[in-house]
Order: sequence, then C-alpha cells, then structure tokens
Amino acid sequence: MSRRLVGTTCVAVIVAAATVLGVPAAAAGQEARTPWGEPDLQGIWTTETAVPLQRPARFAGQTEFTEEERAELDRERSALLAQDPRDERGSEQDVGGAYNRAIFFTHKQTGTRTSLIVDPPDGRIPPVTAEVQARRQDFREYQLALLQPTDVCRNGMPGCAGGEYGPPSPRRNEPPPSYPTGSFNRSDNPEDRGLGERCMSARLPDFGGIAGYFLQIVQSPETVSVFYDTGQGQGWQRVIPITDRPHLPSHIRQWWGDSRGRWEGDTLVVDVTNFSAKTDYQGSRENLHLVERWTRLDSGTLEYVVTMDDPTTWTRPWTVQLELSLQSNEANRIYKEPRCHEGNYGMPALLAGARAEEREFAAGEGPDPATLCTAGCGSAFDANRDPLR
Repeated sequence: MSRRLVGTTCVAVIVAAATVLGVPAAAAGQEARTPWGEPDLQGIWTTETAVPLQRPARFAGQTEFTEEERAELDRERSALLAQDPRDERGSEQDVGGAYNRAIFFTHKQTGTRTSLIVDPPDGRIPPVTAEVQARRQDFREYQLALLQPTDVCRNGMPGCAGGEYGPPSPRRNEPPPSYPTGSFNRSDNPEDRGLGERCMSARLPDFGGIAGYFLQIVQSPETVSVFYDTGQGQGWQRVIPITDRPHLPSHIRQWWGDSRGRWEGDTLVVDVTNFSAKTDYQGSRENLHLVERWTRLDSGTLEYVVTMDDPTTWTRPWTVQLELSLQSNEANRIYKEPRCHEGNYGMPALLAGARAEEREFAAGEGPDPATLCTAGCGSAFDANRDPLR
C-alpha cells in the first residue's frame, strides 16, 4: 500500500470515528475559520444550564455542586415556578402584578459550577469602596424621603420596608442625588421610573440573568457584531471594530462603552472603556473597564471570559467565565427588532395615570399620590427566594 493511501485511510478512519462517537470534526483540531482566515465565532449561542453569578453562601468553599445538590436545587426551583403569590384577586396589588412573576425564573437545570465568578476564588463580587457605599446610602435616604405611611406599602417590598418610611419630605421636589437606574416612589418624569420600566435595562457585561439569554454573532474582516436577545424584548446590537486605533476621547461616553477588538491567536480580545455615568453595573459607572476574551473551544462551544475592573467601585478586579453552546440556525430565529423601547405605550400611560391621581387628590376625590407605593410594589413575589441567587 502506498504511503499516500495509508495517510488517506488514517484520516478517513479518524473522521469516521468522530462521526460515530458524535464528536464534530472540528473538535479533532479542524477549527472553524472564516473565509478570510480568522476563527469563526458566528452563530446563535446560549447557556445550557443555570449557574449563579455569585457562589451562594451555603456553598462557600465549594467550586462545584454534587449531583445530589444539583437535583435538590432543581426541585427547589421547580416548586417556585408553580407558585403564584399575588394578593387577593381584584385588589390593587393583583392588578399591579399583572401576572405571576415566577416566569422570570430560569427553567434550565442547575449547572455543575457553584458560580460564574472564577476570581476571586471565593466566587463572590469583591467588596465595594466607601465611595460607592456612600452613594448608595444617599440614594436610599432619598428614596425613603419620598415615602409616606400607607396600607399599600408592605413589609418586604423594595423601597417600602416596614418602619423606614416617614412623614412628607421637602426632598420630594428635589432631583435625585445621582442618575437613577432604579425606580422610586414618584412619577414626575420617565427618569423616576428607572431603567427597567423605561425598557433600558440591557447592559454590558451581560451574563443572561436568572432567565438565561441568547446572543447571535456575525463577523466581517473588520468587525464582530453581537446581538443580545435579553430581557423582555430589550435586545441590543453591539458592533466591535477589529482595530489598533485608540479608544474615543475620555469626554465621549456611551451607554455600552467603547469597544476595541484584536485577535490574540484564536482568541478575540475586546477592551471596553468610556461607559456613561448613567449606567450602573454592580455599582460601577463611568469608570468601568472590561477586558473580554471570546474563544471557540470546539465546533459547539464558545468560551466567554471577562474581567471587570474599577478601583473607584471594587477593592479588586474580578473575573467571570461561562460557556455558550451553539444552537441550530434552522430551528431558531432572532428578530433584531427590540419589542420594547423608551417612549413605548406603557410609559406615557404610567405618567398619565400619575397625573390623573394628582387631579383626583386636588379635587378631594382620591388619596394623596405620595401614599401610594409605586416603587417595586407590583407583586409580592420575591426573586431572592431563588436558591441559586
């Protein structure tokens, strides 16, 4: 047998074995490349399992769950999905809740890892600085100053903890001490309602939250485009230039920062700076600095590693790692038209309702709007009961 034939036969055997075992050929070293020679990151990707961002306290010192622990966590979360803890039907709280918020829980099975955070080793976000603590406290005091005693505000509701609200405050007509990313007990303008109700909660970095997410990557020789399908239709498009050009000038700030990508071997490295002070990620605002690493491990797996650094927010940098699985392009479609946007029907209606309450109170026909809890009182459902949080 000729040397060429032997070589050809060996290759055929390897490919055949990979096919029989269900292992894609790319996993045997034939990494997917674009027509112009770069690693191919394209496709629709998602996480297959639920892994908490931070390691739950009861699993301290443990990097992986046991099989028994995973099964128990799945049972706990399945029980939560069946609950509907809204108030009495027909009440204001029932109408405000609109639906069972348990739908926001992930339906995915628990993954093997106890946290997405791989550094620090304890799997927890590092402590925040005194500067951030002071800003949070100042905003908290502002929120409480807008609350008055009410039967609607109940213990355990965000912004309405028992015993913390008091008499009317002159601060009600003051602007918030920092740009509000969360809602508070006032509806004078859209900013009072926070980013979530304004359909602006899409963020970077994005690890999928409690309900998971999809993203779609499309490449060209000079750009990598990522569409994040996150939240309730709050998807957004991100274009990463592959360039050695410097970042934008420091006075130019953007909602999702300024990205600059480069290839280091088979890894796409993206440096992100110039965030807006109107964003907030775990307490970090305009000084957030991200270094992302996207690596295709095999034909069906994409590894995403990102380090968050902001000395004005955290006492040290911290790193998250997650694996994304390739989905079928034929069986899945992502429509790049976010179904939720600032200025939608909900926001004008919410503000119009607040004006109507004010008119009724002025005419002696309704309660003081300041006594109606509008900050997080739409449902009694508490997402923090999720055992993975």
